[in-house]
Amino acid sequence: MTTHQPAGFKLSGVGSSLPDKVLTNVDLEGYMDTTDEWIYERTGIRQRHIGSSTTELATIACQEAMDAAGVGPEDIDLLLLATTSPEHICPGTAPGVANELGLDCGALDIQAACSGWVYGLPIANGFLMQGMNRILLVGAEALDKITDYHDRGTGILFGNGGGAAVIERDPSGVGELLGWDLGADGKFVHILYAEHGDVLKMDGKEVFRQAVTAIQRTVQNTLDMSGTTVDEIALFVPHQANIRIVESAWKKLGIPMEKTAMVLENTGNTSGATIPLALHEALREDRVQNGDLVMFIGFGAGMTWASALVRWNGS
Repeated sequence: MTTHQPAGFKLSGVGSSLPDKVLTNVDLEGYMDTTDEWIYERTGIRQRHIGSSTTELATIACQEAMDAAGVGPEDIDLLLLATTSPEHICPGTAPGVANELGLDCGALDIQAACSGWVYGLPIANGFLMQGMNRILLVGAEALDKITDYHDRGTGILFGNGGGAAVIERDPSGVGELLGWDLGADGKFVHILYAEHGDVLKMDGKEVFRQAVTAIQRTVQNTLDMSGTTVDEIALFVPHQANIRIVESAWKKLGIPMEKTAMVLENTGNTSGATIPLALHEALREDRVQNGDLVMFIGFGAGMTWASALVRWNGS
């Protein structure tokens, strides 16, 4: 199962999943005082998907990623599941997903809200450096069970989805995790949270302010760690929370939207799943080539934030 060699780092297969049921902005006009254009102008969202469970969405995305990588259950050494909508308070959701996939390995949840999948990248890298060969990292959410779709502050934003990647050693030396940054500030727990048995509550204006600040900080920290500039990066894959947050942070950082992977319009905010969903779409569109630098940026409740810079090798 394990070997002890220089690791390298490559995402050899990526997969995603979205529920069949779609909830459009026009649908929401029947639930609250809003319009399609009002929502779109303020968020960049036209629709979100609802239905299915966290386990189901994670399992589908993982299987697709494994198929893309050409690996089977026996090849996976660890499953990491980033979610803020677990099936139970206890146990974690990852063991159930591992069972559905037929895995025989460790499985654990990462609860870092919308930053969780990016938190998983340096965690996975650490396990590769300690001898593991292949790790399955998935972000999956069934946020409809903690979202009030009659609340104009939160109901217009959140949806369900899953995205996964097989991360493995890269002996070629092309693929590498060049830099990363993780952060949290518990002073801001109260601006976005859900109590047990309740729905999400959010102070939208404060989330916007803190998110833009966190994005600037984490991107710069990872650039500094890797000795890289914005101009050298081929693709930025941010958390898909709100188009205005991304545009505001990008303006301050000098990042062009043309170098950004976005699926927000069609998925809404799927928390831990947004970044792998956007990555999968970018790969479908052939926007990433081997040797390209790709930066992933997460930010969310906690507050938490994270970024990671990868030299891409998907072969």
